[in-house]
Amino acid sequence: MNHGDMTWILMSSALVLIMTPGLAFFYGGLVKRKNIINTIMSSIVIMGIVSILWVLVGFSLSFSGDVKGIIGNLKWVGLNFNSLTDTTLPYPTTLAFAIFQMMFAIITPALITGAIAERMKFSSLVIFTSLWSLIVYCPLAHMVWGGGFLSAIGSVDFAGGNVVHISSGVSALVLAILLGKRKHYGKATYHPHNVPFVLLGAALLWFGWFGFNAGSALSANGLAAHAFMTTNTSAAAAMISWLLIEKVISGKPTLVGTSTGLVIGLVAITPGAGFVPIWASIIIGALVSPICYFFISVVKPKLDYDDALDVFGCHGIGGIWGGIATGLFAKKSINPTAAWDGLVFGNANLFVRQLVAIGITIAIAVVGTLVIYLITSAITHGIKVSNKDEDLGLDIAEHGVSAYPAFNGMD
Repeated sequence: MNHGDMTWILMSSALVLIMTPGLAFFYGGLVKRKNIINTIMSSIVIMGIVSILWVLVGFSLSFSGDVKGIIGNLKWVGLNFNSLTDTTLPYPTTLAFAIFQMMFAIITPALITGAIAERMKFSSLVIFTSLWSLIVYCPLAHMVWGGGFLSAIGSVDFAGGNVVHISSGVSALVLAILLGKRKHYGKATYHPHNVPFVLLGAALLWFGWFGFNAGSALSANGLAAHAFMTTNTSAAAAMISWLLIEKVISGKPTLVGTSTGLVIGLVAITPGAGFVPIWASIIIGALVSPICYFFISVVKPKLDYDDALDVFGCHGIGGIWGGIATGLFAKKSINPTAAWDGLVFGNANLFVRQLVAIGITIAIAVVGTLVIYLITSAITHGIKVSNKDEDLGLDIAEHGVSAYPAFNGMD
């Protein structure tokens, strides 16, 4: 056992775990004050649910054995291996890797909750995210990182462009469309109720993302340092790019824009953090902001869907751009896991495989979400709260509490 690698993996796991409470604050600050408890609860409850599912079956389905390149087997149900010494997987220990991967499995379904904020039954959310973790996340984790089909064709995903961001972003879009719009969507203006919470959440995400990306080197080595720097650089470039867009279009840079820009910069670099040169991370971050801004401000209004907190526009589109950019800028000399250099360096092989992997990820997310929606809706007799509960606010209607009991004004 390499004790330095073990330390880095466990530290990175803790960093990734703090991202989910960070996401809860990020989303919570963006919704109306009468829905912040429900929005935060939607992320926090997943920390408990997925932790148990991961120990019972999730890790085994993702990483033990291989069934036709699609899913693992049940050899490690209940983490049925020697937790102290097993090194079946090429990491410090199998358990350390299971812990690290569990944190990814936790935050991914939590990302979806932003799209359906302020209007989904809490019981439906619990059932949907539980099933989604097993039916969508585990197969994708296996196909990309567990020796499955997408790794076999030569596509690469360093820390979760396909597995985390595209899957959750596309599923969020599908679920938001199936769920329907908020009662006053298109008639009333929705404003964030607590902008400092938005920045707090974004700051925790930025902090935790170093474990997310640099930890995916799975060793305390030069590749981890490289991924650390590309991660920070892309976030900085995207933040500045978003602020420039706001300045040009509206004349005023905003704190919400600052927070959004840095987060999508982190999203975009995730699949390529350990594959692309540091200079390329500037380009990746600088371009993701106008791409996502266009989808949020132009495409979304034209298609008229209610993705409440722009999960698809940020994570889905940002993840797709990141996967494409990896196919453009990857270098074998940085990480030999990539069998070819990117298109910018004269080889189209990796670029084409990245497009194929993105397409397959989208298809799995769409089909899986449709199936899980039907199952969930049947169990909970519909998944949307009543108009009365939506007007009252989900904090009171679903949880019987108010985040701001002294506040009596209109919301």
